[in-house]
Amino acid sequence: MEFHTGRLFDHVHFRVKDFDASKRFYRAVMDVLGVPVSDDNEHTFSADELYISPLEAGTPPSGHGLHLAFQAKDRETVHRFHSAALAAGGRDNGAPGLRHYHANYYAAFVLDPDGNNIEAVFQGPTRRTAASVLISPAD
Repeated sequence: MEFHTGRLFDHVHFRVKDFDASKRFYRAVMDVLGVPVSDDNEHTFSADELYISPLEAGTPPSGHGLHLAFQAKDRETVHRFHSAALAAGGRDNGAPGLRHYHANYYAAFVLDPDGNNIEAVFQGPTRRTAASVLISPAD
């Protein structure tokens, strides 16, 4: 079964209560996943489509209990994600292992500093047509 990814979201923006704790957490898990984190400025950072900034006065939080599932390249990466997330202040929400969702669904779950459910999942070997999609402005 073929499917497409990267067509639905331009970006996901989290407004976080503890910016420094979130920065430590997401830097650690993105490092394991091989996704660079950029400091956009002193008040924001991003990793691909994920954009994070501190909660501003009068602005509602992004929500409690959001769920993001990050792609892992193999089962070992799922384990490393889980360990790195816990070491960086995350809380366990499901140790690495097979899940009942469908065959080969191997995942781990952690709660980030704001209580969001963050997952790394490996769904078995796949073939990609490209490692990532490069978007640049049209001239």
